[in-house]
Amino acid sequence: MIRKLNKDDHKSVMKLIGPKPAENLFIIGDIEAYGYDSDIQDLWGQFERGKLMAVLLRYDRNYIPFSEGQYDVKGFADIINLNPSRIEISGLKHLIEPLQQYIHRDVRKHSETYYAKCIGLSYEVDKEKIKLVSYLQSSEYHENVEMLRSIPEFATGNFSVEARERAEKDKTGRTYFVRNEEGEMVASASTTAENSQSAMIVGVGTRPGFERRGYATLCMEKLCSELLSEGKSLCLFYDNPAAGKIYKRLGFSDIGFWTMIRYESIGGQVE
Repeated sequence: MIRKLNKDDHKSVMKLIGPKPAENLFIIGDIEAYGYDSDIQDLWGQFERGKLMAVLLRYDRNYIPFSEGQYDVKGFADIINLNPSRIEISGLKHLIEPLQQYIHRDVRKHSETYYAKCIGLSYEVDKEKIKLVSYLQSSEYHENVEMLRSIPEFATGNFSVEARERAEKDKTGRTYFVRNEEGEMVASASTTAENSQSAMIVGVGTRPGFERRGYATLCMEKLCSELLSEGKSLCLFYDNPAAGKIYKRLGFSDIGFWTMIRYESIGGQVE
């Protein structure tokens, strides 16, 4: 049986998704932010003999499923297909793959990235060294955004002063950075989608010309140490094995792949 979930189901929901806070970063964060009675999101649950077995989150036009085992794929697909607009389905690859055969509309974009998590650093950080790392202040937002935009792979990234302000106000993200001896901001690392149990690491970058000097690693050590001391699980996406090696040295391990598929509206109608 599949039905809409409400606040009375919260204990059951957290029993299902809570043990894997990194895997369920977005679902946990959206529940904490918007609850079960909001126009911007819905949650459905699949029950067997009264036990919650799987959940499906809709946040705006994005749908994310989660289950520890097999789930009613067609039942969830039927719910998704009721939305005639452009949609996005994302989640762990093994949960998204079976859904695809039931989504009958054109694909706009299909991407997969490595997904890794960390519940503890693999070595003790140098407490003196990470004193060089600072928490980004509002007066430094513009400088940080400009630095990130100077990095080729971030040139088209969604960085803005407004996003920094929003993350600080909502407590959904933070940024640490480091300057060189001349006082120039040379690297930073940030979080997004922070919730009470987990956080995603994003925007780890070094200003061109200052690579391979350990600046970004220092930012990561400080940021990860801070989050882990708060009892949060960490996760991140990465695109290539070379980047993965750097994160794995810190203590990240692969969860698997995260799949994101953007679909056209039903009938390809213009919106």
